[in-house]
Amino acid sequence: MASTGKIRLSLSPQAEKYVRKDAPVEARRMAARGALPLEPVELATVLFALLHDPDTEVKSRARESLEELPEHVTFAVLAGPSHPSVLSHLARVHHDSEPHCERIALNPHTGDDTLAYLATLPLRRVIDIISNNQERLLQSDEIVEALGANPLTGRAVIERILTFLGVDEEEEDELDANVSSSDAEAAILAMLGDGMADVAKHLASDEDIDDDELTGNLFAAIQKMSVMQKIKLARVGGKEARSLLIRDRNKIVASSVVSSPKITDTEIVQIAKSRNVSDDILRMIARNREWTKHYQVKSALATNPKCPLSEAIKFLNYLQEKELRSIMKSKDVPSAIATHARRILGKKGKV
Repeated sequence: MASTGKIRLSLSPQAEKYVRKDAPVEARRMAARGALPLEPVELATVLFALLHDPDTEVKSRARESLEELPEHVTFAVLAGPSHPSVLSHLARVHHDSEPHCERIALNPHTGDDTLAYLATLPLRRVIDIISNNQERLLQSDEIVEALGANPLTGRAVIERILTFLGVDEEEEDELDANVSSSDAEAAILAMLGDGMADVAKHLASDEDIDDDELTGNLFAAIQKMSVMQKIKLARVGGKEARSLLIRDRNKIVASSVVSSPKITDTEIVQIAKSRNVSDDILRMIARNREWTKHYQVKSALATNPKCPLSEAIKFLNYLQEKELRSIMKSKDVPSAIATHARRILGKKGKV
């Protein structure tokens, strides 16, 4: 057993002799070159241990050897029973290599903190692998948060994650939709902690809140919540809670609001009008057939500059002539929207 700081590494007696503190420095320098008769995982573990050696030359050589292992050796290490700290180090070394990071993401020995790091990288297949790992998503808030902040985490991935987290399961949705205000208040208070009864009461309420100071207090309380707690709040909380959560920087949290069984058509219209929500949320609304049956939703999406252009344009065909004329002259909509409104009216001979 070798220890590097607070990290404890398991090594065979043959491997341990190269990293012992009482090993001759020349022996440690020789080992740091990586030419050792060891299996890949143990070789990488020895080199990782030597990264923490007090001798500068040992550390330098070990780092170079570990980072330049032959590819077949490295792949064996990344897929094998390597120590989580070794995998964490190699994740950062090979952060720009999708094949390397895929193996780390698939390795059950990889730590949650490393998966959270991988979830921040611009590697689409790695994002897909991590978002399919239901067990890890349920046990690590950090991974969910990282996925929600990654621009490559698209709608399909978000919906998968929300499904894993139980956000859109029919039976639970029915329970959440019918949860009493007192039960919701109790659930929210349990997340916030003692002394927050007044905040919990307002976050559970469906009444409009016009007090800016109170809204600020509610927002501050929500910001202290974990991602998982915010997702739960989106399910059981009231109107004010949803109005604050929809603007959360984490796409998964914001998406859980429009997936809430308690959200109303009126709220969807307001969200579709909002310029303070992400284009991902507007895209979700635009692709929901139930919501876009409503004229007000179509109109809001068509005129919202934040709505993806391809989504906004298709709703112009459903708008009344009076509104199309207004859009055609408006400076508050993208020029492509105004031009398309003019084109529709022109085809009708109304320009």
